Amino acid sequence: MLENCTPILTKVMGLSSTSLLEKELGLYLSLMIPRVTSTQRKAWTESRRLIMCFMPRLLTDEQTSLLNLNLSSSSKYKTLTTMLPNSQMDHTSLLCLKCQIWVTATDADDPTYGNSARVVYSILQGQPYFSVDPKTGVIRTALHNMDREAREHYSVVIQAKDMAGQVGGLSGSTTVNITLTDVNDNPPRFPQRHYQLYVPESAQVGSAVGKIKANDADTGSNADMTYSIINGDGVGMFSISTDKDTREGILSLKKPLNYEKKKSYTLNIEGANTHLDFRFSHLGPFKDATMLKIIVGDVDEPPLFSMPSYVMEVYENAKIGTIVGTVLAQDPDSANSLVRYFINYNSDDERFFNIDANTGTIKTTKVLDREETPWYNITVSASENDNPGLLSYVTVGIRVLDVNDNPPELAKEYDIVVCENSKPGQVIHTISATDKDDFANGPRFNFFLDEHLPMNPNFTLKDNEDNTASILTRRRRFSRTIQDMYYLPIMISDGGIPSLSSSSTLTIRVCACERDGRVRTCHAEAFLSSAGLSTGALIAILLCVVILLAIVILFITLRRSKKEPLIISEEDVRENVVTYDDEGGGEEDTEAFDITALRNPSAAEELKYRRDIRPEVKLTPRHQTLSALESIDVQEFIKQRLAEADLDPSVPPYDSLQTYAYEGQRSEAGSISSLDSATTQSDQDYHYLGDWGPEFKKLAELYGEKESERTT
Repeated sequence: MLENCTPILTKVMGLSSTSLLEKELGLYLSLMIPRVTSTQRKAWTESRRLIMCFMPRLLTDEQTSLLNLNLSSSSKYKTLTTMLPNSQMDHTSLLCLKCQIWVTATDADDPTYGNSARVVYSILQGQPYFSVDPKTGVIRTALHNMDREAREHYSVVIQAKDMAGQVGGLSGSTTVNITLTDVNDNPPRFPQRHYQLYVPESAQVGSAVGKIKANDADTGSNADMTYSIINGDGVGMFSISTDKDTREGILSLKKPLNYEKKKSYTLNIEGANTHLDFRFSHLGPFKDATMLKIIVGDVDEPPLFSMPSYVMEVYENAKIGTIVGTVLAQDPDSANSLVRYFINYNSDDERFFNIDANTGTIKTTKVLDREETPWYNITVSASENDNPGLLSYVTVGIRVLDVNDNPPELAKEYDIVVCENSKPGQVIHTISATDKDDFANGPRFNFFLDEHLPMNPNFTLKDNEDNTASILTRRRRFSRTIQDMYYLPIMISDGGIPSLSSSSTLTIRVCACERDGRVRTCHAEAFLSSAGLSTGALIAILLCVVILLAIVILFITLRRSKKEPLIISEEDVRENVVTYDDEGGGEEDTEAFDITALRNPSAAEELKYRRDIRPEVKLTPRHQTLSALESIDVQEFIKQRLAEADLDPSVPPYDSLQTYAYEGQRSEAGSISSLDSATTQSDQDYHYLGDWGPEFKKLAELYGEKESERTT
């Protein structure tokens, strides 16, 4: 019987040959029905149906074969799925052909002997939905247009009886479970004709605001559908998409809502099947429509600015408190609450502007400088008095306009050189200027010489009328030896209103140049070359000088570090010379030293105490007259001083050496020292010093004063 099924299945699946059928579907039956022989183990499947041909054995009366049959009421050939028990089966064939399914039973009895092997089929269960041909065993549908949505599963019992169905014949039965598969014969239907949806005006653009669903009695892909908005005043405000998993229409917002402008919208939404079966097109259009009314809900919204952004202008150097501009925001709600304004500043921002909280007027708080900051960006926020938590923001750009407050100046520091062999009227350099102000108050620049200064005989200035100027020579030849540097004061004015000007001084160096104008050398290099010394020779000379200085410093350091011997040999008798390097006022200075004590030891009038230690016991000073001092013996004086030193309680605990030098009695010739000139009378006349000339004028004045003092 398999040979009879093969051509039918090949034609059903649209294949060109039996080999392609076996290649496409041959593996399936071997997995599903292991009890069938290898010759019979073949199966063919299509993407949406499974058709199986097999030849089971006839079951005994006590055993039945359970056949699960999926029968499509719409397809030309039904889908048959079998599950075979492990019991012993006799020869029974179940074939599929068009809308028919038949079973064939064979009898082991001798077919030539009467009616023993003649089998008759009958249906025991499944009427009135199905019928069976008694001779061929073909199972047919007994009702027209069976509806899966009304009933999907059927159980049909088929009996095969020999002896042509007569009394006494043997019989066997089997149960066939039939399931009707779905076809797209039901259009989608909305449960309601009218729907209503509430959407707040604060809903975000692009967000889902609602869902809608149409029902379809079909299953699987036959129930797939798409949703669309066919008309209504909300077509431009809303969009709809289809959720493939839930088969729902998702309604989304395309534009922001405004309750104050429009409070409701109407949409006509249609749902249509995606996969249509044209065999059932006579059942009507497979789509449905409904009307959706969207109610916009009023929400307390933040204030709305009149513009998305603002641009304002203010002149630099404007006074503090100058009005820059005004921003305006209103409450979009019907309550129309009052609005307050604020400028959002960070903690470290420098505040150049403030805003009136009630009117939104922006003013300056500092003097602005366009050259420092030409543009300011601030953020202004607005809130309602009734609900300060709702804020809206707007960006305000403030452009600082320029005023002519910067004079022009030279573009850079120019190093101008004039050659010694220059000619009159020769251009030696071109200068330009710059201005910190805007182009309206900067160029064009004018260059000129100061009219209040005398005309420069060496150089002049020419305005090129293109914001540059040329420096020209007035005379022929310049000499570095005579003058190596010249100065040219110039004036520069801008084109602003009012015009500003500034003065600058150009420094012009005189240099030696080649014939083609290239600078060969200037003053400093000319001096070195005239001496005939190269750079290497100068470096060598400097090194020699540094070495000599180092040797001298080392020699002086060694001499200072050399120490004198601590012990002097007894044979080395030296005089102790005390040097007084104090230049006084000449003969008039008698207060620097005690001349009397130096002249005569006996001239001391009182006891001198030590200055380093405060004495505890004070000795009574000795007061002696001048005549007594003159008669004192020096030797006796020395002895007295030694006794006083021995008895002095204020002396330190260490030895003290007091030396008194005595040269003997006074000479009869008298002293020739000038130390006594302040106390002794002299008859010498010093007026002749005035005749010695101007070199001795000071000396003559000094001795003249001495003479006048003695006279008085």
